[in-house]
Amino acid sequence: MVWMQRRAWRILLVLMIVLCALSVLPQADSGESPANANRLSSKGEILSLEKISQKARSYKAGEILEVELEKKHGRYVYEIDILDAGSQVWELKLDAKTGQLLKMEQDD
Repeated sequence: MVWMQRRAWRILLVLMIVLCALSVLPQADSGESPANANRLSSKGEILSLEKISQKARSYKAGEILEVELEKKHGRYVYEIDILDAGSQVWELKLDAKTGQLLKMEQDD
């Protein structure tokens, strides 16, 4: 009976250590919320989804799979995934205010 109590305490201690470790790990950045993106667009701080989609397609023709707005190094950046006619996925990074292409690379 005593060994079961010791084992339970050990398990509890291990769980507490794991939880503490998880709480200090960096959290993944999930980007800006759609509500915040709409607010920024209506204030003219970033291009609308429609305009940024047109800009992205002017750099790489294809079907837009995903659009994410993030703030990086003090400025907003759209990350856009496009599927081209050859079934290749491309990731484009565009300045959210101007639509300028910052980076384009083939996604794995």
